[in-house]
Amino acid sequence: MAAESAGVNLAQVVAVLGAGVIAGPIFKRLGFGSILGYLVAGIIIGPFGLKVLEEPETILHVAELGVIMFLFVIGLEMRPSRLWGMRRDIFGLGAAQVLGCGAAMTVAAHFAGLPWTVAFIGSMGFVLSSTAVIMQMLEERGETAAPLGQRAISILLLEDLAIVPLLAVVALLSPRAQTGGNWMADMAIAVGALVGLFIAGRYLLNPLFRLLSAARAREVMTAAALAVVLGAAWLMDLSGLSMAMGAFLAGVLLSESAYRHQLEADIEPFRGLLLGLFFIAVGMSLNLGVVAQEWRVLIIAVLGLMAVKAIGIYVVARLFKARNSEAVNRAALFAQGGEFAFVLYAAAAQAGVISGRENAIFTAAVILSMILTPFVVMAVRRLTPDEQPDTDGVEEPDGLSGSVLVIGFGRFGQIACQSLLARGVDVSILDSNAQRIRNAEPFGFKVYFGDGSRLEILHAAGAHKARVICVCVDSVEASNRIVALAKAEFPQASVLVRAFDRGHALDLIKAEVDYQVRETFESAMVFGARALEELGLSVEEIAETTADIRERDQERFALEMTGGIYAGVGLLHGNAPVPGPLFRPRRQKETPPSATPLPEPE
Repeated sequence: MAAESAGVNLAQVVAVLGAGVIAGPIFKRLGFGSILGYLVAGIIIGPFGLKVLEEPETILHVAELGVIMFLFVIGLEMRPSRLWGMRRDIFGLGAAQVLGCGAAMTVAAHFAGLPWTVAFIGSMGFVLSSTAVIMQMLEERGETAAPLGQRAISILLLEDLAIVPLLAVVALLSPRAQTGGNWMADMAIAVGALVGLFIAGRYLLNPLFRLLSAARAREVMTAAALAVVLGAAWLMDLSGLSMAMGAFLAGVLLSESAYRHQLEADIEPFRGLLLGLFFIAVGMSLNLGVVAQEWRVLIIAVLGLMAVKAIGIYVVARLFKARNSEAVNRAALFAQGGEFAFVLYAAAAQAGVISGRENAIFTAAVILSMILTPFVVMAVRRLTPDEQPDTDGVEEPDGLSGSVLVIGFGRFGQIACQSLLARGVDVSILDSNAQRIRNAEPFGFKVYFGDGSRLEILHAAGAHKARVICVCVDSVEASNRIVALAKAEFPQASVLVRAFDRGHALDLIKAEVDYQVRETFESAMVFGARALEELGLSVEEIAETTADIRERDQERFALEMTGGIYAGVGLLHGNAPVPGPLFRPRRQKETPPSATPLPEPE
């Protein structure tokens, strides 16, 4: 068959996909992350395991597109103004980390017995961290948009740029090099490619997508999105730059386009699949024969390089004013080598700068470091104590005596407090976020710093004198702890609680709180009522429908509370089955219920 003659048959494709489908979720469920699952799956089915696929390069070249598409999606979130605002982190923090860690590892490798040239190539390849591993871990933990994630992206961008001068250095170090003057032409080509990509993205892409969208053919838009990503990557590859860098820049140029959300939706399925295949291919590339033969050297190389690199990252982070916890987490996250090392080592081996054996050892060391990274990150996060928040300028409660104690001053708590303060009620407000407290002060809110789940803090905040305790925190666990303390220690106070979802609301009712409201229920009811109004229904019809939905909701609550056959099913996300129809037919009533006037749209 044609598929078999191409080097990969259908059974092999099914085996590779099946290994990822099984290993990824299992390892993620165990807390190790899906990356480690994919890497282990690749080792098991690779040429040194079950030998399902003898040539991992066959799938690796295709799977690298996952990294490219990942960077394109990240670029869509980076508007040019935002990227310009990151220039200090990119060219300052990123350059300092690459140069500092590269120099430290080069010196350490030389004193370990390697010649200066080999030590430099091995160390500079290892200093280029894995974009795929780091971005996937940040995404799984929801930290891509956090300050730590943004600085990580800045460093990775600089590392992508660093591959160009490193490849030029390899050419200069090559004993086969006839002249050293071509690097200037290479740099000119690279700059020209960047300018060309900028012009195309600025003046051609938006008109192109506007034209294609008029055709109203979804498959055409998907094909165009893939063509843009792959075309930008191909252009950067031809110019000697990183393909991932090209995809990222294409995303940045389209970040302000009206079609960015459509592009992201079109790319997302391909990105996730190919990124998983990339990690499987990396696992398959681990030469277990080299590991068995050179295991002593590899242990020293992997642990030594990771330790030196981590120390260098920590020192650079602290020099750039990072907090201790962020510096430690960054050191753990970036301590591995990455996929660009494979490119550098292969080029160095082809140029005669390093030997084939050294290339195999360095490559195996990078792959092993990628495998170890999830364990290192997990250990660091469990062993590192949470850093105490900066409480400068905030005040802890001491002897408060308000009629109402509000715990949690986020979006929900702020709105709840407005009604109380508007009527002159004596309110004591407690929150555990120091920055939020500082932000509230210019608007006239006096908020005290403290953890509302601690009994001594509640006493200091006047919970024993309060008539009402409003629990407005956004954490289910913290809310439940506060409710348990309030019901046990402050029986004189009514306890009103913000519920996260239907399941949490049921737990609160069982805890006998005086009032609970799901955080989105009332706003959703008002929203739905307004939608009915826009459709032309009368005020009486809207009020009748709203009252009927509330009644049905209460009936479901009652059934679930009494332990009926539906109790406990689907409660986690508020999707409990409903006995009978969800909506009743309109009922004729002698007197229609009074309707609460709907608010005007903002």
